[in-house]
Amino acid sequence: MPLITKVEVIKLNIPYKEPFVISLGVIPSATNVVVRIHCSDGLIGTGECAPFVFIVGETQETVFELSKQIAQMLKGKDPYALNERLAEIDKAVFGNYTMKSAFDMALYDLAAKRAGLPLYQYLGGSNNREIYTDMTISIGTPDKVAADALNFKYEGFPAIKVKLGTNTKDDVARIRAIREAVGNDYPIRIDANQGWDVITAIKTLQKLSPYNIEHCEEPIPAWNYMELPKVRQNSPVPIMADESVFTHHDAMKLAKIGACDYFNIKFSKSGGINTALKINAIAEAAGVKCQVGCMSESRYALTALMHFVLACPNVVHYDIDSSLMLAEDPVKGGINYEGKGLWTIGDGIGIGAAFDEDYLRDAECVVV
Repeated sequence: MPLITKVEVIKLNIPYKEPFVISLGVIPSATNVVVRIHCSDGLIGTGECAPFVFIVGETQETVFELSKQIAQMLKGKDPYALNERLAEIDKAVFGNYTMKSAFDMALYDLAAKRAGLPLYQYLGGSNNREIYTDMTISIGTPDKVAADALNFKYEGFPAIKVKLGTNTKDDVARIRAIREAVGNDYPIRIDANQGWDVITAIKTLQKLSPYNIEHCEEPIPAWNYMELPKVRQNSPVPIMADESVFTHHDAMKLAKIGACDYFNIKFSKSGGINTALKINAIAEAAGVKCQVGCMSESRYALTALMHFVLACPNVVHYDIDSSLMLAEDPVKGGINYEGKGLWTIGDGIGIGAAFDEDYLRDAECVVV
């Protein structure tokens, strides 16, 4: 029986092209963690996670330290008993879904490699859809966000996502300026990142009614999810749950109360592929469509996300743009950006990508 022989845990730091601003804080660089699980059959499974401390409560440092504990627990065990390993990881530490997602991704990479299949085929999917990402605009002045929106439209992105969540006056001014720049037909999505209270959310969304907004992500604080149905009922803009849906248990709660029109699935928020599949299944059963999103992942984790999308037709919106904001690309293979928002993927087995060893050479690493 193949066994886990060692686990590498690596800090991955990648600068942004420019600091990314949302209602919760400023993100100057990607501070990610890579996990590589080595198996006695010679296969290596790789996972990557991207902690946002103000969303998940995890940092690169906490992920790095806890990963050592999880690696020690896994060593000497069968990596292909997938559900058993994931259950052990889930039981070993409460929460910490970002950290868990790196191990989940690495174990799925191993499982698909052993099966000799691309991950999307291992998950039951087909490479039969064109996947176009939107492009995200961080919080800025009306002139700045309008200029960014126009640039992204000229670059061919099929839609933009605009970060809001400050106050009604400024947020409406941003969207008004963007609409004047890009015209009435270009798709705009917005994300308040929990920045409004209930009254402000309803007021702002109603004032945004003339601007043809596709959906609004997480308008109110995640802890106040019981009020999300009220916002949805009074909003002319469809509502998407993001920070209020970490796991399938959250998805069930939100579906029961009719809280939203969409779920936003992110591996670094859900704990990885296994839970993401469960969230999507609940969404399908409840008639809720899904979007996939990202934190500050490199093209490696986005490749894993692409495999998930190809296995889940219920995912209809794609926010797969984080690597396009990074100043460097440490990944070989994987998804390829063709321009105009289009991502393509090959038929490499497993996730089908790897990190450039030269890029990782000076990174902090521990081997368990």
